[in-house]
Amino acid sequence: MPAKSEKQRRLMGAALAYKRGETKNVSNEIKKIADSMTEKELEDFASKPISNKKGKK
Repeated sequence: MPAKSEKQRRLMGAALAYKRGETKNVSNEIKKIADSMTEKELEDFASKPISNKKGKK
């Protein structure tokens, strides 16, 4: 499922980096997200382009 916004994509990217051990200084919110989702789910949110409701490319 692609992220709905750039902000959501960045949040999931931060959670993915934390889950992989690439960063340690993150908020409790990011820790909760990383613990509640699999690495694959986080990758899906963080790597796919943002869904565009306006039909722009």
